[in-house]
Amino acid sequence: MTTLTERRGTLAWFVEPALLRPALVDSVRRLTPRYQWRNPVMFVVYIGSILTTLLWIQALIGQGEAPASFILAVTLWLWATLIFANFAEAIAEGRSRAQAASLKSARRDTMARKLARADKDAAQTEVPSARLRKGDLVLVLQGDIVPGDGEVIDGAASINESAITGESAPVIRAAGSDFNTVTGGTLVLSDWIVVRISVNPGEAFLDRMIGMVEGAKRQRTPNEIALTILLVAMTLVFLLATVTLLPYSLYSIEATKAGTPVSITVLVALLVCLIPTTIGGLLSAIGVAGMGRMMHANVIATSGRAVEAAGDCDVLLLDKTGTITHGNRQAAALHPVATVTSQHLAEAAMLASLGDETPEGRSIVALVRRTAGLNPPALEPGAFSIVPFTAQTRMSGATFHGREVRKGALDAIRAWLAAQGGVVDPEVVTRVEEVARRGATPLVVAEGRYVLGVVELKDIVKSQIKERFAELRRMGIRTVMITGDNRLTAASIAAEAGVDDFLAEATPETKLKLIRDIQAEGKLVAMTGDGTNDAPALAQADVAVVMNSGTQAAKEAGNMIDLDSNPTKLIEIVEIGKQLLMTRGSLTTFSIANDVAKYFAIIPAAFASTYPALGALNVMQLTTPASAILAAVIFNALVIPALIPLALKGVPYRAEGAATALRRNMLIYGVGGIALPFVGIKFIDLILSVVGLA
Repeated sequence: MTTLTERRGTLAWFVEPALLRPALVDSVRRLTPRYQWRNPVMFVVYIGSILTTLLWIQALIGQGEAPASFILAVTLWLWATLIFANFAEAIAEGRSRAQAASLKSARRDTMARKLARADKDAAQTEVPSARLRKGDLVLVLQGDIVPGDGEVIDGAASINESAITGESAPVIRAAGSDFNTVTGGTLVLSDWIVVRISVNPGEAFLDRMIGMVEGAKRQRTPNEIALTILLVAMTLVFLLATVTLLPYSLYSIEATKAGTPVSITVLVALLVCLIPTTIGGLLSAIGVAGMGRMMHANVIATSGRAVEAAGDCDVLLLDKTGTITHGNRQAAALHPVATVTSQHLAEAAMLASLGDETPEGRSIVALVRRTAGLNPPALEPGAFSIVPFTAQTRMSGATFHGREVRKGALDAIRAWLAAQGGVVDPEVVTRVEEVARRGATPLVVAEGRYVLGVVELKDIVKSQIKERFAELRRMGIRTVMITGDNRLTAASIAAEAGVDDFLAEATPETKLKLIRDIQAEGKLVAMTGDGTNDAPALAQADVAVVMNSGTQAAKEAGNMIDLDSNPTKLIEIVEIGKQLLMTRGSLTTFSIANDVAKYFAIIPAAFASTYPALGALNVMQLTTPASAILAAVIFNALVIPALIPLALKGVPYRAEGAATALRRNMLIYGVGGIALPFVGIKFIDLILSVVGLA
C-alpha cells in the first residue's frame, strides 16, 4: 500500500533528504529565548551555553577561569546540543508540513456542472467549484475532478482517490450503497455520478485534513505534560546539586591546601550532561512523529492526545453494520420446501428479484447465478412486468409469461396467498423460524397459490476480522459489538465475528450510556463507526475512528479518520499508540541511564586535583580531565541526532504482556543506556588524543 508520502525506503521516509536543509535552518532560527523557554530542560542548556560563551569572551581578554580553547570547545558543543534538539523537532514538524503540502496539491479549483434538479439530464450551469454551497447538485462525468465533498445520489462510478488516500487502486462509489460519499479533488475514471455537495467552501474534508496535519506540532498530551514535569523536577535536583559543588570545591581546597577550584565551565558541562537532555531534546519530536506515523497509515488524527489514548485504550466498541459486517444483508442460501426442487426455487427467486434494485435483491440474483448456474431470461416486450417493493405490501415480484412470482416477509406472502385461495404450510413456518434463530432474515418465495421455499439473507462478516479481534484480545483489549438488531441476531453475528461481548437493540442513547459506564470504571474506550447514529457515542469515546466512507456527522464527531475505511485499521492505530508510549518510555530510560557513564567521566576529572583518590573512578582511563569533560559533552550532544531516526520511527511494538515488554526495554534501553556511553565517551576521548586536543 502506498500512502500520502511516497515511500522510498523506510529510513528515507523518516529522515527525508529534502527536509534536512530546511530543518537545519529552522534549528538555528529557534535559538531564541522565546522558543527555548517552551522546553524547560533545553532552556537550562540554553542558559548554560550563553554563560560559557561569556566565559570564553572573558578568557579571550586574559581573565579566563580556564584556557579559552577549552571553554570554546565546550561552548560549541553545548550550542550543538541545542541545535540537534531543535533539529529533531524541526524534522518531525517538517514531515507534517510536507504531508500538508501534498494534500494541498490535491485541492483544485475546477469547473463544476451544477444541476437545476436531481436529474442527470436536468439543465446545467458551469460554475467554479469554490462557489458551490451545501445542498448544490452537480454532475461529474468520466475524466472530471470531483468538485467538492458530497454524497452520490444517482449513478455509480469508478474513482481514483490516490490524491487523498495514496491508494492507486480505484474504488467504486454508487448511490444507495455503503460507499456513497466522495471527496473533492478525486478523479472519476469511468461512468458518471450526481453528487449532492455536503459542505460549504473552506469546510471540506481536505481542508480539515490540512488543518489537522499543520496543527500537529501544537498538540501536547497529558502523559507528555506529566513527563515534562518529571524532567523539570530532575533538572532542578541536578541544578541544586551542581550549584553546591563550587563552594564545596573551594572549601576542599582550603582544607587540603591542594588542587584547583572547579571551573564554572566544568560545572555547566556537568549539569548539561547529568540532566535528561536526550529525552528533553527528543520529547516533542516523539509526539509529532506519532501523529506522522498515523498519517503514514492513512489515518488523520486531530491531536496527539488521540494517538496517545489509542495506546492506552482498554475497550473497543464496533458498530456492526459497515464495520464488522458489510453494509447490507446478502442472500446466503435457498431452502426449498419438500415438494420443490432447488432449481425451481432458484429460478422463481431470480424472477422475483430481477426488478428489485436493492442490494438484497441484487444479491439474490448473484446467489442464483453462482449456485444454480442460471442466468436471467431474455425479457421479451410485453412478456415481463415488475411488481416493485412497497412499504405497504412488503414484497416484490414479477409476472413472466403468465407466471406470478412473489418474494417478501412471511406475513405479506401469507396475505397474498390468501387472496388467491392459497395457504402457508407449517413446513414453511418452521423453515422461517429456523432461519430467524440463526440471526438471519427469511424471505418467502411463492408462485401462484404455493410457497416454493425460503431465501436466507444474512449479515456477511468481513474477511479475516475474527483473526484481527483475536490479536486485539492478545493486546488486552476487550471488543464489544454494538448493533440495533435483536439479541438473537446480535448473538449470532457476535459469535461468528469473535467479539468478546455485544450490545443489541442499541440506540444512540444506549451507546452513549455504555461508553460512559465503561469510562466511569477508569477505562479508556475506543470506537469505530461510520453512521450519523454513531455520532454521539463517537464524540464521547476517548478514541473515535471514523470511516472515510462514513457520514459527515460521524466525521465531525470523531478524532481520527481512516482514509481507507477499513475498520480493522484500529489494530494498527492501537499499535502506533502503544509504540508512541513505548518510544517515549524507552528513550526516557536511556536518557536517565546514560547519566551513569557521564558521572564516571566528569566527576573524577573535575575533582581529581583536589582529591586524587577520585582517580579510582576513572574506570574508562580517560586521557586528561579536559578530554574527559569534553568527551562527555560531545557524546551528550551527538546522541540526540543519533536517536532521531528511532524517535521518528518508534520502538517496535509486539503484542505481549506489559511485564515482558518492560523487562525487554529495561534490558535494551536501561542496560544499553549505561553501556553505550562508556564506549562512546572512551572512543571520543581517543579521537581527541589522536588529534591533539586532549
